[in-house]
Amino acid sequence: MAPHPRWRAPRLTPMKIAHVRERTAPAGAPWRLAAALDAGGTRWLDLEDARRTLVAADPGRAHNSGLFRQPITTLDAHLAAGMRVDALADLLEADVEEHMDASVLHFGPPILAPPSLRDFYAFERHVGTMWKRRDMEIPDAWYRLPIFYFSNVSEIRGPGDPVHAPRGSQELDYELEVAALIDTPVRDLDAARGEEAIGGYTILNDWSARDLQRDESTVRLGPAKGKDFASSIGPWLVTPDELADARREKGYDLAMTATVNDTELSRGRWSSAHFSFGEMVERASADVRLRPGDLLGSGTVGTGCLLEIRDEILKRYLEPGDTVTLEIERLGELTAPVVQRPTA
Repeated sequence: MAPHPRWRAPRLTPMKIAHVRERTAPAGAPWRLAAALDAGGTRWLDLEDARRTLVAADPGRAHNSGLFRQPITTLDAHLAAGMRVDALADLLEADVEEHMDASVLHFGPPILAPPSLRDFYAFERHVGTMWKRRDMEIPDAWYRLPIFYFSNVSEIRGPGDPVHAPRGSQELDYELEVAALIDTPVRDLDAARGEEAIGGYTILNDWSARDLQRDESTVRLGPAKGKDFASSIGPWLVTPDELADARREKGYDLAMTATVNDTELSRGRWSSAHFSFGEMVERASADVRLRPGDLLGSGTVGTGCLLEIRDEILKRYLEPGDTVTLEIERLGELTAPVVQRPTA
C-alpha cells in the first residue's frame, strides 16, 4: 500500500524555496514564502505577489486551482492544504517586475514547524570512526538497516540563529548533514519509489553536546539531552530536479564542507552515503505514516564533526564567539554563531 490516495509523483521543475523577511522588518514580522529567480539565490520572488498578479490577469485561475484561491503564507501552510512543493512552480509564470535582493533579506528555516525529525546514520566513514573510538567494528546490523533516532522539533533554528551549549555541557559540536523534506503522505513506501515522496533538500546541522551524549550512551538509551537542544536547517529548500545531473551512487556528487571561523575543518561528498534517501524513506515509513513537513536527516558525512577531527586543526570543541558555516554545493551555506548560554 505504498502511497496515500492523493499521492502523485512530482513533476520536474527546478526551484529554490525559502522563508524570508527584510532585515529591517520589525521583530515578529511574518515570514514570506519566496522562490529564487537565479541559480545563485541572489534575487527572490515573493510568491504571494506572484499569486495576486496571476489572479488579476486571469481570475479564472482561482476557480481552477486551490493554489490561487488562498494567500501564499508559509510552506507549512501550503503543505497543510494538501499541495506538494512542486505546485509552487505555477507561480513562477508571473510577470512581476519587483524582486527582493538577498542582501536585504533574513532567511528562516525552510520548514518552520516540522511534525517530526528522524535523523539517520548513513555515512560509513563517520560510523566507522565512531566505532573505532570504542575499539570495535561496525555492527553488521548497520549495513542491513538504515538506523535513525527522533530529534526534537521544538528547537529548530534557521540561518544565522545563535546556538549555545546546553546546561552542564562544555563540548559543543556541529554535525554536517543533508535533510530531506517529505511533502506527501506515504506509508510502507519501498526504496525504489521512496525519493518520489521528497519535495526538496536542505542543509542540517545536528548540534551535539558530546559530554552529555557520552554519559547518556552508557545507559544504551537516547540520545537525549546531548542532542535535543538545537537543530539548524537552511538556508532554503532545493527541489530534487535541481540536483538531477549530479546524481551518483546513493546520493549526489556534491561537496559538503564545514568551517569554523573561516577555517575549513570538514570535507566530504554526499555521494559517499551508504544508504540512499529512498532507503531511508522505506525504513521510516514502514508501518507508519510519514506526513508532509516531516524531515529526514542523512547523518553526519565522514569527517563532518569535531568528534572525528578536532585534534587535527581546532584542537577543542566549540566556544562562544565561534562561527560555524556548513556548505553543500547547490544547497547553499548555513551559518550559526555560537553564543554564551543565557542565564535564567
